[in-house]
Amino acid sequence: MISQKEYEKRRKKFAKRLPAGSMALFLSALPKQRSNDTEYPYRQNSNFYYLSGFKEDNAALLFIKTKSGTRTYFFVQKKEPQLELWTGKRLGVDAAKELFVYDDIFSTDELDDKLAAFRGEATAFYYDFKEQESRISALKKNLSVESYHDASLIVAQARLIKSAAEIRTIKKALSITKKAHHRAMQLSKKLHYEYELQAEIEYIFKRNGAYSDAYTSIVACGNAANTLHYIANDKKLLKGELILIDAGCEYEYYASDITRTIPVKGRFSKAQKELYTLVLDVNKAIIEMIRPGVLRSELQSKSEELLCRGMVTLGILHGNVAELLKAKAHKKYYPHGIGHWMGIDVHDECPYKDENGDEFSLQAGMVLTIEPGLYIDAEDKAVPKKYRGIGIRIEDNVLVTKEGYENLSCDIAKEIEDIES
Repeated sequence: MISQKEYEKRRKKFAKRLPAGSMALFLSALPKQRSNDTEYPYRQNSNFYYLSGFKEDNAALLFIKTKSGTRTYFFVQKKEPQLELWTGKRLGVDAAKELFVYDDIFSTDELDDKLAAFRGEATAFYYDFKEQESRISALKKNLSVESYHDASLIVAQARLIKSAAEIRTIKKALSITKKAHHRAMQLSKKLHYEYELQAEIEYIFKRNGAYSDAYTSIVACGNAANTLHYIANDKKLLKGELILIDAGCEYEYYASDITRTIPVKGRFSKAQKELYTLVLDVNKAIIEMIRPGVLRSELQSKSEELLCRGMVTLGILHGNVAELLKAKAHKKYYPHGIGHWMGIDVHDECPYKDENGDEFSLQAGMVLTIEPGLYIDAEDKAVPKKYRGIGIRIEDNVLVTKEGYENLSCDIAKEIEDIES
């Protein structure tokens, strides 16, 4: 668990980036309707959660920055017994004051009045452009400030570097995801449909305290693996095929993101081994490159070079490697990036470049995925027949350390002999 002291520290760090004479407002996520009068399970806005650690809806966080310092105010849903009868107990203002560290805490229905009262000499207003534009627009009419700025850009950059507590939470998520993937490997011989494997994976998530998946699980057998965001998960598991499983749980709002590719009946064919070994070798080679100072674009370029070279060796591509890379011939079979930031969001909304457009180099405390893949459609007659209909991705979650890296998912089987056993 992440302490309230850490959330307070994050707020102070955010406030330092605000100029004097400004105010910043963060709103909790709105509940989302599923159909008619039913809703999806509620999930807090990631930036709001990062600064507050608060999981309820109808809440707000307000910063007022003056020359003399910063004041922070929190707003929560007031206690309403009749409403709580239907939707559950709320923390309420009094209990919030006992738990959280703010200059003051109010009920959310006071937000408009307090904004006007606290605004003072503020001339700049910060809020989350992407998530809250429609909700802030009504407030703008009464603010009378000179400029508006995107507060999410400040928070996103802060989220790049994970604290020790965040890393522990991600490790916990991965310990659960490990159990789920290993269960899938054990049961792939016995089950008959993709959705059965999905059910077993997500059962392990929930049984171990991860009440949500970090994203919709992908369980793709055979040629379905060549649809990168395949989520139908309704096809039969056919003997002789591979199953690409991209599934990770979310634990206390922190994601894991793991892909493993396994044989339906427990054994890889010779052609499957050849492709799998190529992707696995690239996965391991790119992870070995990770250390402070390296650019993500360098990891991308190297992964493309290695996969292209391997495809030439296997007869999937033909010609000079340098010329093939220049022509981007390899992108037909490896169309995506080598990885992405990961944290509160599975694709953490952290920047890859600074305000000047310069790429951020890797720094200790960053967490990213490494996920090379090859995707060869069953109808691609330009490729040797034995490789058609095979899609392979191998994805790990890696922490950048002062000395180099720590593969946080190294205990999740990915060697051929380990998967087969």
